[in-house]
Amino acid sequence: MEPESTVTTCYRHPKVESHVRCTRCDRYICPDCMREAAVGHQCPECVQEGARSVRQARTVVGGRISATPVVTYVLIALNVLAYVGELVRPAIVDRFEMLGAGLAGPDGGHYVWQATYPAGFQPEGVVDGEWYRLLTGAFLHLPPTEGTFGILHIVMNMASLWNLGRVVETQLGRVRYLALYLLSALGGSVLVLLLAPETPTVGASGAIFGVGAAYYVMARRLGADMNAVNRFMAGLLLWLLISAGLTSWQGHLGGLLAGGVVTLALAYAPRDRRRTTVQAGACLALLALLVVLAVWKVTALA
Repeated sequence: MEPESTVTTCYRHPKVESHVRCTRCDRYICPDCMREAAVGHQCPECVQEGARSVRQARTVVGGRISATPVVTYVLIALNVLAYVGELVRPAIVDRFEMLGAGLAGPDGGHYVWQATYPAGFQPEGVVDGEWYRLLTGAFLHLPPTEGTFGILHIVMNMASLWNLGRVVETQLGRVRYLALYLLSALGGSVLVLLLAPETPTVGASGAIFGVGAAYYVMARRLGADMNAVNRFMAGLLLWLLISAGLTSWQGHLGGLLAGGVVTLALAYAPRDRRRTTVQAGACLALLALLVVLAVWKVTALA
């Protein structure tokens, strides 16, 4: 009778001799299967199981912590791609800019809105059911040779988004940050619709003002040194006043207010199981309010 073999092999690679056991499941593992652990080595399956059982780190508002501000990068890329599209096909601006109410003439021109219009004219804008303009206008910018700023319009906006967005995204987490950005953009467009429906507007400024409001609220929530933050907010509000004669102050103010409301709800929601529900409910309530206001204004214009 032959003696029993004492050679041990890896449980994942039966042909590979091994003498090291996984410290968690006690199975033999070869060098290719060894994963460094706090004590000894573990097999790949135990490492995966351990990762699933570890509680994920969260931001102060309950979002998942991410080292890379992916959403900010994607938003900047979308704005830049939209701008390239404008350069290639300028008609994109007329088709997708924020416009509450206007008239398209038989000659292809654009005219001031009036509820009763001559034959051959067609309504255009949100009043004609083009609701997408409330968001698409926030991803467009002035062509290089138009307006007060030209190409500086998108350059300044994207620089601001780069500086502010990366900070706020890491504080809120990706999902909450994206909700903040879109609701701020929508808030800016709705205030334009309410106060200046006949004025065509473009730009991410409303959304960026919302991110600026979030930066301020989160700084207070986190107990940061407010001296620098207050100076930043003073500059932001000063620009809001200066821009009243140069750009759409309604879009800036609407974004600032919407962003502030969203971030207050995110930052000061109860820190228990109700937190996500309260945060989502506040965002949905703001969305509902903005929709109601937009519908009311369109009904009044028509």
